[in-house]
Amino acid sequence: MSADREVPLYVDLDGSVVRTDTLWESFASALRRYPVRTFAALFALASGRAALKRRLAELGAPDVESLPLRDSFVAWLREQRSMGRRIVLATAADRVLAESVADRVGVFDQVLASDGHHNLKGRHKLAAIRSDAAGAPFDYCGNGPEDVAIFAAARRAIVVGAPQRVLRDAQRQAEVAQVFEPKATRAQRLRAWVGALRPHQWLKNLLVLLPLLASFRIDDALLVRDAFLAFVSFSLAASSGYLLNDLLDLSADRRHPRKRERAFAAGRLSVRSGFAGSAALLVASLAIAWVVGERFVAAVLLYLAMTAIYSGLAKRIALFDVAMLAGLYTVRVLAGGAATAIEVSFWLLAFSVFLFFSLALLKRCGELVAQIEREEDTAKGRGYGVSDLSVLQSLGIATSCAALVVLALYVQDPDVTRRYASPQILWLMLFGLLVWLGRLWLDTARGRMHDDPLVYALRDRGSRWLLGVLLVLFGIAAVVHVPR
Repeated sequence: MSADREVPLYVDLDGSVVRTDTLWESFASALRRYPVRTFAALFALASGRAALKRRLAELGAPDVESLPLRDSFVAWLREQRSMGRRIVLATAADRVLAESVADRVGVFDQVLASDGHHNLKGRHKLAAIRSDAAGAPFDYCGNGPEDVAIFAAARRAIVVGAPQRVLRDAQRQAEVAQVFEPKATRAQRLRAWVGALRPHQWLKNLLVLLPLLASFRIDDALLVRDAFLAFVSFSLAASSGYLLNDLLDLSADRRHPRKRERAFAAGRLSVRSGFAGSAALLVASLAIAWVVGERFVAAVLLYLAMTAIYSGLAKRIALFDVAMLAGLYTVRVLAGGAATAIEVSFWLLAFSVFLFFSLALLKRCGELVAQIEREEDTAKGRGYGVSDLSVLQSLGIATSCAALVVLALYVQDPDVTRRYASPQILWLMLFGLLVWLGRLWLDTARGRMHDDPLVYALRDRGSRWLLGVLLVLFGIAAVVHVPR
Protein backbone atom coordinates (compact mmCIF):
# COMPACT_ATOMS: atom_id res chain seq x y z
CA MET A 1 0.00 0.00 0.00
CA SER A 2 2.82 2.43 0.89
CA ALA A 3 4.56 1.56 -2.39
CA ASP A 4 1.41 2.45 -4.31
CA ARG A 5 1.26 5.80 -2.54
CA GLU A 6 4.66 6.75 -3.97
CA VAL A 7 3.64 5.97 -7.56
CA PRO A 8 1.71 8.71 -9.39
CA LEU A 9 -1.64 7.73 -10.87
CA TYR A 10 -2.63 9.05 -14.32
CA VAL A 11 -6.32 8.92 -15.15
CA ASP A 12 -8.20 9.11 -18.45
CA LEU A 13 -11.37 11.23 -18.59
CA ASP A 14 -13.73 10.18 -21.40
CA GLY A 15 -15.30 6.81 -20.67
CA SER A 16 -13.35 6.51 -17.41
CA VAL A 17 -14.08 9.32 -14.96
CA VAL A 18 -17.22 10.18 -16.92
CA ARG A 19 -19.36 7.65 -18.76
CA THR A 20 -19.50 9.73 -21.90
CA ASP A 21 -17.26 11.49 -24.45
CA THR A 22 -16.82 15.22 -23.90
CA LEU A 23 -16.12 15.90 -27.60
CA TRP A 24 -19.49 14.49 -28.65
CA GLU A 25 -21.14 16.08 -25.63
CA SER A 26 -19.78 19.43 -26.83
CA PHE A 27 -21.02 18.77 -30.35
CA ALA A 28 -24.54 17.95 -29.10
CA SER A 29 -24.62 20.97 -26.80
CA ALA A 30 -23.32 23.31 -29.52
CA LEU A 31 -25.78 21.90 -32.06
CA ARG A 32 -28.67 22.70 -29.75
CA ARG A 33 -27.50 26.27 -29.18
CA TYR A 34 -25.98 27.26 -32.53
CA PRO A 35 -26.85 24.75 -35.30
CA VAL A 36 -25.34 26.71 -38.21
CA ARG A 37 -22.21 27.77 -36.34
CA THR A 38 -21.70 24.20 -35.14
CA PHE A 39 -21.56 22.77 -38.64
CA ALA A 40 -19.27 25.65 -39.66
CA ALA A 41 -17.02 24.74 -36.73
CA LEU A 42 -16.38 21.33 -38.28
CA PHE A 43 -14.02 23.05 -40.70
CA ALA A 44 -11.69 23.51 -37.72
CA LEU A 45 -10.87 19.83 -38.22
CA ALA A 46 -8.59 20.95 -41.04
CA SER A 47 -6.28 22.27 -38.30
CA GLY A 48 -6.51 19.00 -36.34
CA ARG A 49 -8.75 17.33 -33.79
CA ALA A 50 -7.40 19.52 -31.00
CA ALA A 51 -8.60 22.64 -32.84
CA LEU A 52 -12.03 21.09 -33.36
CA LYS A 53 -12.30 20.18 -29.68
CA ARG A 54 -11.43 23.71 -28.63
CA ARG A 55 -13.93 25.27 -31.07
CA LEU A 56 -16.78 23.00 -29.98
CA ALA A 57 -15.95 23.59 -26.32
CA GLU A 58 -16.20 27.33 -26.96
CA LEU A 59 -19.54 26.97 -28.75
CA GLY A 60 -21.24 24.43 -26.53
CA ALA A 61 -19.41 23.37 -23.41
CA PRO A 62 -21.70 20.76 -21.80
CA ASP A 63 -23.05 21.14 -18.29
CA VAL A 64 -20.11 19.53 -16.49
CA GLU A 65 -21.98 19.31 -13.19
CA SER A 66 -24.55 16.97 -14.72
CA LEU A 67 -22.19 14.66 -16.65
CA PRO A 68 -22.64 11.04 -15.46
CA LEU A 69 -19.65 9.91 -13.40
CA ARG A 70 -18.45 6.34 -12.85
CA ASP A 71 -19.26 6.54 -9.17
CA SER A 72 -17.46 3.40 -8.03
CA PHE A 73 -14.27 4.43 -9.83
CA VAL A 74 -14.43 8.02 -8.55
CA ALA A 75 -14.92 6.67 -5.02
CA TRP A 76 -11.76 4.59 -5.47
CA LEU A 77 -9.87 7.65 -6.70
CA ARG A 78 -10.93 9.49 -3.55
CA GLU A 79 -9.57 6.64 -1.46
CA GLN A 80 -6.24 6.88 -3.30
CA ARG A 81 -6.22 10.61 -2.76
CA SER A 82 -6.90 10.21 0.96
CA MET A 83 -3.73 8.08 1.18
CA GLY A 84 -1.73 11.02 -0.15
CA ARG A 85 -1.25 9.66 -3.66
CA ARG A 86 -0.57 12.10 -6.49
CA ILE A 87 -3.33 11.83 -9.12
CA VAL A 88 -3.16 13.46 -12.56
CA LEU A 89 -6.00 13.76 -15.07
CA ALA A 90 -4.44 12.85 -18.44
CA THR A 91 -6.95 13.20 -21.24
CA ALA A 92 -7.38 13.96 -24.93
CA ALA A 93 -10.35 16.17 -24.03
CA ASP A 94 -9.96 19.92 -24.33
CA ARG A 95 -8.31 21.56 -21.34
CA VAL A 96 -11.31 23.83 -20.68
CA LEU A 97 -13.58 20.84 -20.11
CA ALA A 98 -10.92 18.72 -18.41
CA GLU A 99 -10.24 21.38 -15.79
CA SER A 100 -13.97 21.83 -15.16
CA VAL A 101 -14.38 18.09 -14.54
CA ALA A 102 -11.27 18.08 -12.36
CA ASP A 103 -12.75 20.88 -10.24
CA ARG A 104 -15.99 18.94 -9.88
CA VAL A 105 -14.37 15.65 -8.86
CA GLY A 106 -11.81 17.31 -6.60
CA VAL A 107 -9.10 14.62 -6.52
CA PHE A 108 -6.63 15.73 -9.18
CA ASP A 109 -3.33 17.48 -8.50
CA GLN A 110 -2.75 18.37 -12.14
CA VAL A 111 -4.38 18.24 -15.56
CA LEU A 112 -2.74 17.13 -18.82
CA ALA A 113 -5.09 17.79 -21.74
CA SER A 114 -5.44 18.90 -25.36
CA ASP A 115 -4.84 22.63 -25.75
CA GLY A 116 -6.30 23.53 -29.14
CA HIS A 117 -3.04 22.77 -30.93
CA HIS A 118 -1.88 19.40 -29.60
CA ASN A 119 -4.24 16.44 -29.31
CA LEU A 120 -3.17 14.49 -26.23
CA LYS A 121 -4.18 11.03 -27.38
CA GLY A 122 -2.36 7.73 -27.74
CA ARG A 123 1.40 8.13 -28.07
CA HIS A 124 1.17 11.88 -27.45
CA LYS A 125 -0.50 11.24 -24.11
CA LEU A 126 2.12 8.62 -23.24
CA ALA A 127 4.90 11.10 -24.02
CA ALA A 128 3.25 13.76 -21.84
CA ILE A 129 2.85 11.27 -18.97
CA ARG A 130 6.48 10.15 -19.18
CA SER A 131 7.60 13.75 -19.21
CA ASP A 132 5.46 14.64 -16.21
CA ALA A 133 6.61 11.52 -14.30
CA ALA A 134 10.24 12.34 -15.16
CA GLY A 135 10.87 8.74 -16.18
CA ALA A 136 9.66 7.30 -12.85
CA PRO A 137 7.14 4.41 -12.70
CA PHE A 138 3.46 5.32 -12.97
CA ASP A 139 0.05 3.64 -12.94
CA TYR A 140 -2.58 4.40 -15.57
CA CYS A 141 -6.39 4.22 -15.63
CA GLY A 142 -8.09 4.05 -19.04
CA ASN A 143 -10.64 2.31 -21.20
CA GLY A 144 -9.97 2.58 -24.94
CA PRO A 145 -7.86 0.71 -27.51
CA GLU A 146 -5.58 3.74 -27.74
CA ASP A 147 -4.82 3.24 -24.04
CA VAL A 148 -3.34 -0.25 -24.46
CA ALA A 149 0.10 1.12 -25.31
CA ILE A 150 -0.02 3.29 -22.17
CA PHE A 151 -1.08 0.27 -20.11
CA ALA A 152 1.97 -1.58 -21.45
CA ALA A 153 4.29 1.25 -20.41
CA ALA A 154 2.74 1.62 -16.96
CA ARG A 155 3.75 -0.21 -13.82
CA ARG A 156 0.16 -1.28 -13.34
CA ALA A 157 -3.04 -0.85 -15.36
CA ILE A 158 -6.47 -0.01 -13.98
CA VAL A 159 -9.08 -0.78 -16.65
CA VAL A 160 -12.32 1.20 -16.40
CA GLY A 161 -15.49 0.57 -18.42
CA ALA A 162 -13.58 -1.07 -21.26
CA PRO A 163 -14.81 -3.51 -23.91
CA GLN A 164 -13.72 -7.11 -23.45
CA ARG A 165 -11.27 -6.82 -26.34
CA VAL A 166 -9.46 -3.91 -24.67
CA LEU A 167 -9.43 -5.72 -21.34
CA ARG A 168 -7.89 -8.83 -22.95
CA ASP A 169 -5.23 -6.75 -24.71
CA ALA A 170 -4.42 -4.96 -21.45
CA GLN A 171 -4.10 -8.27 -19.59
CA ARG A 172 -1.71 -9.60 -22.25
CA GLN A 173 0.55 -6.55 -22.25
CA ALA A 174 0.37 -5.21 -18.70
CA GLU A 175 -0.25 -6.09 -15.08
CA VAL A 176 -3.93 -5.27 -14.57
CA ALA A 177 -4.37 -4.32 -10.93
CA GLN A 178 -8.11 -3.62 -10.98
CA VAL A 179 -11.10 -3.64 -13.30
CA PHE A 180 -14.03 -1.27 -12.83
CA GLU A 181 -17.41 -1.70 -14.52
CA PRO A 182 -16.70 -3.84 -17.60
CA LYS A 183 -18.52 -2.55 -20.66
CA ALA A 184 -22.18 -3.53 -20.94
CA THR A 185 -23.01 -6.84 -22.59
CA ARG A 186 -24.64 -7.03 -25.99
CA ALA A 187 -27.98 -7.85 -24.36
CA GLN A 188 -27.71 -4.82 -22.05
CA ARG A 189 -26.87 -2.54 -24.97
CA LEU A 190 -29.79 -3.96 -26.96
CA ARG A 191 -32.16 -3.20 -24.08
CA ALA A 192 -30.74 0.31 -23.91
CA TRP A 193 -31.31 0.82 -27.64
CA VAL A 194 -34.88 -0.46 -27.42
CA GLY A 195 -35.54 2.04 -24.66
CA ALA A 196 -33.96 4.87 -26.66
CA LEU A 197 -35.95 4.07 -29.82
CA ARG A 198 -39.21 4.12 -27.81
CA PRO A 199 -41.14 1.50 -29.82
CA HIS A 200 -44.15 1.99 -27.52
CA GLN A 201 -44.42 5.48 -29.00
CA TRP A 202 -44.92 4.00 -32.45
CA LEU A 203 -48.57 3.53 -31.54
CA LYS A 204 -48.95 7.24 -32.24
CA ASN A 205 -48.09 6.51 -35.84
CA LEU A 206 -51.25 4.44 -36.19
CA LEU A 207 -52.75 7.87 -36.87
CA VAL A 208 -51.55 7.49 -40.46
CA LEU A 209 -54.24 4.79 -40.81
CA LEU A 210 -57.09 7.15 -39.90
CA PRO A 211 -57.81 8.46 -43.43
CA LEU A 212 -58.00 4.87 -44.73
CA LEU A 213 -60.31 3.77 -41.90
CA ALA A 214 -62.53 6.86 -42.15
CA SER A 215 -62.95 6.33 -45.89
CA PHE A 216 -64.05 2.66 -45.40
CA ARG A 217 -61.57 1.46 -48.05
CA ILE A 218 -59.75 -1.16 -46.01
CA ASP A 219 -60.71 -3.77 -48.62
CA ASP A 220 -58.25 -2.19 -51.10
CA ALA A 221 -55.05 -4.26 -50.72
CA LEU A 222 -52.85 -1.66 -52.44
CA LEU A 223 -54.03 1.10 -50.12
CA VAL A 224 -53.55 -1.13 -47.09
CA ARG A 225 -49.99 -1.86 -48.22
CA ASP A 226 -49.20 1.84 -48.67
CA ALA A 227 -50.74 2.66 -45.29
CA PHE A 228 -48.64 -0.05 -43.61
CA LEU A 229 -45.44 1.20 -45.27
CA ALA A 230 -46.37 4.71 -44.19
CA PHE A 231 -46.67 3.46 -40.60
CA VAL A 232 -43.23 1.80 -40.77
CA SER A 233 -41.64 4.87 -42.37
CA PHE A 234 -43.12 7.21 -39.78
CA SER A 235 -42.07 4.91 -36.94
CA LEU A 236 -38.46 4.94 -38.13
CA ALA A 237 -38.58 8.71 -38.62
CA ALA A 238 -40.08 9.15 -35.16
CA SER A 239 -37.35 7.05 -33.54
CA SER A 240 -34.74 9.07 -35.42
CA GLY A 241 -36.31 12.19 -33.96
CA TYR A 242 -36.43 10.68 -30.45
CA LEU A 243 -32.71 9.95 -30.59
CA LEU A 244 -31.92 13.46 -31.82
CA ASN A 245 -34.17 15.04 -29.21
CA ASP A 246 -32.48 13.05 -26.42
CA LEU A 247 -29.05 14.12 -27.66
CA LEU A 248 -29.98 17.80 -27.86
CA ASP A 249 -31.63 17.70 -24.44
CA LEU A 250 -28.96 15.86 -22.44
CA SER A 251 -28.44 18.53 -19.80
CA ALA A 252 -32.14 19.01 -19.04
CA ASP A 253 -32.76 15.25 -18.99
CA ARG A 254 -29.95 14.71 -16.48
CA ARG A 255 -31.63 17.11 -14.08
CA HIS A 256 -35.02 15.42 -14.43
CA PRO A 257 -35.92 12.74 -11.83
CA ARG A 258 -37.03 10.21 -14.48
CA LYS A 259 -35.44 11.30 -17.73
CA ARG A 260 -31.95 11.15 -16.24
CA GLU A 261 -32.26 7.36 -16.54
CA ARG A 262 -32.55 7.57 -20.33
CA ALA A 263 -29.76 5.70 -22.09
CA PHE A 264 -27.83 8.70 -23.42
CA ALA A 265 -28.32 10.88 -20.35
CA ALA A 266 -27.11 8.07 -18.07
CA GLY A 267 -24.17 7.20 -20.32
CA ARG A 268 -25.36 3.67 -21.16
CA LEU A 269 -25.16 4.54 -24.86
CA SER A 270 -22.58 6.84 -26.40
CA VAL A 271 -23.57 10.17 -27.90
CA ARG A 272 -21.66 9.29 -31.06
CA SER A 273 -23.69 6.09 -31.57
CA GLY A 274 -26.84 8.14 -31.01
CA PHE A 275 -26.06 10.49 -33.89
CA ALA A 276 -25.13 7.54 -36.12
CA GLY A 277 -28.33 5.70 -35.20
CA SER A 278 -30.48 8.76 -35.82
CA ALA A 279 -28.94 9.22 -39.29
CA ALA A 280 -29.37 5.52 -40.20
CA LEU A 281 -33.04 5.53 -39.17
CA LEU A 282 -33.63 8.70 -41.16
CA VAL A 283 -32.17 7.18 -44.32
CA ALA A 284 -34.24 4.01 -43.87
CA SER A 285 -37.41 6.04 -43.28
CA LEU A 286 -36.93 8.13 -46.41
CA ALA A 287 -36.13 5.05 -48.51
CA ILE A 288 -39.44 3.44 -47.51
CA ALA A 289 -41.26 6.74 -47.99
CA TRP A 290 -39.95 6.95 -51.54
CA VAL A 291 -41.56 3.58 -52.30
CA VAL A 292 -44.90 4.93 -51.06
CA GLY A 293 -44.78 8.09 -53.16
CA GLU A 294 -43.45 11.62 -53.52
CA ARG A 295 -46.32 13.24 -51.63
CA PHE A 296 -45.66 11.01 -48.67
CA VAL A 297 -41.94 11.83 -48.82
CA ALA A 298 -42.88 15.50 -48.54
CA ALA A 299 -45.05 14.71 -45.50
CA VAL A 300 -42.20 12.83 -43.79
CA LEU A 301 -39.79 15.68 -44.52
CA LEU A 302 -42.29 18.13 -43.06
CA TYR A 303 -42.57 15.98 -39.94
CA LEU A 304 -38.78 15.81 -39.60
CA ALA A 305 -38.43 19.56 -40.07
CA MET A 306 -41.07 20.19 -37.41
CA THR A 307 -39.32 17.71 -35.08
CA ALA A 308 -36.00 19.53 -35.56
CA ILE A 309 -37.63 22.92 -34.92
CA TYR A 310 -39.33 21.55 -31.82
CA SER A 311 -36.12 20.01 -30.45
CA GLY A 312 -33.92 22.99 -31.24
CA LEU A 313 -36.21 25.93 -30.47
CA ALA A 314 -39.96 25.47 -29.96
CA LYS A 315 -39.85 23.33 -26.82
CA ARG A 316 -38.53 26.33 -24.88
CA ILE A 317 -41.26 28.77 -26.03
CA ALA A 318 -44.51 28.70 -24.07
CA LEU A 319 -47.58 27.57 -26.07
CA PHE A 320 -45.59 27.46 -29.31
CA ASP A 321 -44.21 24.14 -28.05
CA VAL A 322 -47.75 22.86 -27.49
CA ALA A 323 -48.81 23.98 -30.96
CA MET A 324 -45.82 22.14 -32.45
CA LEU A 325 -46.65 18.95 -30.54
CA ALA A 326 -50.25 19.13 -31.77
CA GLY A 327 -48.94 19.76 -35.27
CA LEU A 328 -46.71 16.68 -35.11
CA TYR A 329 -49.76 14.55 -34.31
CA THR A 330 -51.85 16.17 -37.05
CA VAL A 331 -49.11 15.77 -39.65
CA ARG A 332 -49.35 12.03 -39.12
CA VAL A 333 -53.00 12.13 -40.17
CA LEU A 334 -52.18 14.25 -43.22
CA ALA A 335 -49.32 11.89 -44.10
CA GLY A 336 -51.76 8.98 -44.05
CA GLY A 337 -53.89 10.82 -46.56
CA ALA A 338 -50.82 11.52 -48.73
CA ALA A 339 -49.75 7.86 -48.63
CA THR A 340 -53.15 6.53 -49.73
CA ALA A 341 -54.21 9.49 -51.92
CA ILE A 342 -57.30 9.88 -49.72
CA GLU A 343 -58.35 13.43 -49.00
CA VAL A 344 -58.44 14.22 -45.28
CA SER A 345 -61.87 15.65 -44.47
CA PHE A 346 -62.39 18.97 -42.73
CA TRP A 347 -64.03 17.11 -39.84
CA LEU A 348 -61.09 14.81 -39.24
CA LEU A 349 -58.58 17.64 -39.51
CA ALA A 350 -60.48 19.94 -37.12
CA PHE A 351 -61.04 17.14 -34.61
CA SER A 352 -57.33 16.21 -34.75
CA VAL A 353 -56.12 19.75 -34.16
CA PHE A 354 -58.29 20.32 -31.07
CA LEU A 355 -57.78 16.85 -29.60
CA PHE A 356 -53.99 16.82 -30.01
CA PHE A 357 -53.65 20.39 -28.75
CA SER A 358 -55.47 19.23 -25.64
CA LEU A 359 -53.22 16.18 -25.24
CA ALA A 360 -50.12 18.35 -25.66
CA LEU A 361 -51.39 20.63 -22.89
CA LEU A 362 -51.99 17.54 -20.75
CA LYS A 363 -48.31 16.69 -21.16
CA ARG A 364 -47.22 20.14 -19.98
CA CYS A 365 -49.69 20.20 -17.09
CA GLY A 366 -48.43 16.81 -15.94
CA GLU A 367 -44.87 18.19 -15.90
CA LEU A 368 -45.94 21.26 -13.91
CA VAL A 369 -47.79 19.14 -11.34
CA ALA A 370 -44.61 17.09 -10.93
CA GLN A 371 -42.63 20.32 -10.46
CA ILE A 372 -44.97 21.41 -7.70
CA GLU A 373 -44.44 18.05 -5.98
CA ARG A 374 -40.66 18.58 -6.25
CA GLU A 375 -41.09 22.17 -5.00
CA GLU A 376 -39.58 23.66 -8.15
CA ASP A 377 -40.74 26.96 -9.64
CA THR A 378 -39.53 26.47 -13.20
CA ALA A 379 -38.33 23.66 -15.43
CA LYS A 380 -34.88 23.86 -16.99
CA GLY A 381 -35.20 24.19 -20.77
CA ARG A 382 -38.97 24.90 -20.68
CA GLY A 383 -40.97 28.11 -20.97
CA TYR A 384 -43.36 27.51 -18.06
CA GLY A 385 -43.56 28.08 -14.35
CA VAL A 386 -45.88 26.46 -11.83
CA SER A 387 -47.98 29.64 -11.78
CA ASP A 388 -49.02 28.84 -15.38
CA LEU A 389 -50.73 25.59 -14.40
CA SER A 390 -54.26 26.95 -13.96
CA VAL A 391 -54.15 28.76 -17.32
CA LEU A 392 -52.92 25.67 -19.14
CA GLN A 393 -55.52 23.47 -17.48
CA SER A 394 -58.33 25.84 -18.52
CA LEU A 395 -57.04 26.03 -22.08
CA GLY A 396 -56.59 22.25 -22.26
CA ILE A 397 -60.09 21.46 -21.00
CA ALA A 398 -61.54 24.03 -23.41
CA THR A 399 -59.79 22.45 -26.40
CA SER A 400 -60.98 19.01 -25.26
CA CYS A 401 -64.53 20.34 -25.33
CA ALA A 402 -63.92 21.88 -28.77
CA ALA A 403 -62.85 18.47 -30.10
CA LEU A 404 -66.07 16.95 -28.73
CA VAL A 405 -68.16 19.70 -30.33
CA VAL A 406 -66.50 18.98 -33.70
CA LEU A 407 -67.30 15.28 -33.27
CA ALA A 408 -70.92 16.10 -32.40
CA LEU A 409 -71.28 18.26 -35.53
CA TYR A 410 -69.65 15.48 -37.57
CA VAL A 411 -72.18 12.94 -36.30
CA GLN A 412 -75.05 15.21 -37.42
CA ASP A 413 -73.68 15.83 -40.92
CA PRO A 414 -76.02 14.26 -43.56
CA ASP A 415 -73.09 12.86 -45.60
CA VAL A 416 -71.80 11.09 -42.51
CA THR A 417 -75.14 9.52 -41.61
CA ARG A 418 -75.34 8.03 -45.11
CA ARG A 419 -71.88 6.44 -44.87
CA TYR A 420 -72.37 4.61 -41.57
CA ALA A 421 -74.59 1.58 -41.11
CA SER A 422 -75.65 2.81 -37.65
CA PRO A 423 -74.59 6.46 -37.28
CA GLN A 424 -76.50 6.81 -33.99
CA ILE A 425 -73.84 4.61 -32.33
CA LEU A 426 -71.37 7.45 -32.87
CA TRP A 427 -73.14 9.35 -30.07
CA LEU A 428 -72.00 6.65 -27.67
CA MET A 429 -68.46 7.18 -28.95
CA LEU A 430 -68.78 10.87 -28.18
CA PHE A 431 -69.91 10.10 -24.64
CA GLY A 432 -67.07 7.60 -24.17
CA LEU A 433 -64.51 10.12 -25.42
CA LEU A 434 -65.90 12.71 -23.00
CA VAL A 435 -65.38 10.30 -20.10
CA TRP A 436 -61.85 9.39 -21.25
CA LEU A 437 -60.67 12.99 -21.63
CA GLY A 438 -62.23 13.92 -18.31
CA ARG A 439 -60.39 11.01 -16.69
CA LEU A 440 -57.08 12.17 -18.16
CA TRP A 441 -57.50 15.70 -16.83
CA LEU A 442 -58.56 14.43 -13.41
CA ASP A 443 -55.55 12.11 -13.17
CA THR A 444 -53.28 14.96 -14.27
CA ALA A 445 -54.55 17.18 -11.47
CA ARG A 446 -53.93 14.32 -9.02
CA GLY A 447 -50.30 13.99 -10.16
CA ARG A 448 -50.72 10.62 -11.84
CA MET A 449 -50.06 11.66 -15.41
CA HIS A 450 -47.07 10.20 -17.24
CA ASP A 451 -44.97 12.67 -19.27
CA ASP A 452 -46.84 11.48 -22.37
CA PRO A 453 -50.64 11.13 -22.12
CA LEU A 454 -50.79 8.37 -24.74
CA VAL A 455 -48.18 6.33 -22.88
CA TYR A 456 -50.15 6.86 -19.69
CA ALA A 457 -53.36 5.76 -21.45
CA LEU A 458 -51.68 2.51 -22.53
CA ARG A 459 -50.54 1.78 -18.97
CA ASP A 460 -53.77 2.80 -17.27
CA ARG A 461 -56.24 -0.10 -17.22
CA GLY A 462 -59.31 2.15 -17.19
CA SER A 463 -58.08 4.08 -20.22
CA ARG A 464 -57.31 0.87 -22.10
CA TRP A 465 -60.86 -0.36 -21.51
CA LEU A 466 -62.39 2.93 -22.61
CA LEU A 467 -60.30 3.11 -25.79
CA GLY A 468 -61.14 -0.51 -26.57
CA VAL A 469 -64.86 0.19 -26.20
CA LEU A 470 -64.53 3.24 -28.48
CA LEU A 471 -62.94 1.12 -31.21
CA VAL A 472 -65.68 -1.50 -30.90
CA LEU A 473 -68.38 1.18 -31.12
CA PHE A 474 -66.75 2.62 -34.25
CA GLY A 475 -66.73 -0.81 -35.87
CA ILE A 476 -70.38 -1.39 -34.99
CA ALA A 477 -71.38 2.04 -36.31
CA ALA A 478 -69.55 1.38 -39.58
CA VAL A 479 -70.76 -2.09 -40.51
CA VAL A 480 -73.62 -3.24 -38.24
CA HIS A 481 -77.12 -2.02 -38.93
CA VAL A 482 -78.83 -1.32 -35.61
CA PRO A 483 -82.54 -0.42 -35.89
CA ARG A 484 -83.36 3.04 -34.55
